[in-house]
Amino acid sequence: MILTDKQILDAIAEKEIVIEPFRPECLGTNSYDVHLGKYLAVYRERMLDAKKHNPIDLFEIPEEGFVLQPGTLYLGVTEEYTETHRTVPFLEGKSSTGRLGIDIHATAGKGDVGFSNNWTLEISCVQPVRVYAGMPIGQLIYFVVNGEINNFYNKKQNAKYNMRTDKPVESMMWKNFEEQA
Repeated sequence: MILTDKQILDAIAEKEIVIEPFRPECLGTNSYDVHLGKYLAVYRERMLDAKKHNPIDLFEIPEEGFVLQPGTLYLGVTEEYTETHRTVPFLEGKSSTGRLGIDIHATAGKGDVGFSNNWTLEISCVQPVRVYAGMPIGQLIYFVVNGEINNFYNKKQNAKYNMRTDKPVESMMWKNFEEQA
């Protein structure tokens, strides 16, 4: 079951969902619009290695915007910090964003119960397109969880994306290989 606007507001009042900053005009019928933060990042190397840490170069989107280029993976971030304590958040692109040929996530559209952070976006495009900090970029949809939760994301010892940040975070896949060693 997907939460409605009223249920999202009730969950915010109960602190089961946290959205900072919260803007009432961003609340849709059954979703909440999120915005592109001011930071983007690209990987330093063209060839990435899942077993190694792949450093990124971080930069701020200028006031005149930044032109995304096809064939490059950009890591972006939402302006909004979010927490979910009783629901599963899904981040989807807005249709207006998609109609510009912008994809905001390659595979990571679902958050875990207990996720508490800004969302890192895996941005790609099909043709050059100028983007701006603060523009609507996606929407959060909240699904009800059926049953008790034993393992909240923000309480996991090995959670790789728990450090609060307003900047994009590179892949931490390499940590999975360290844990196996």
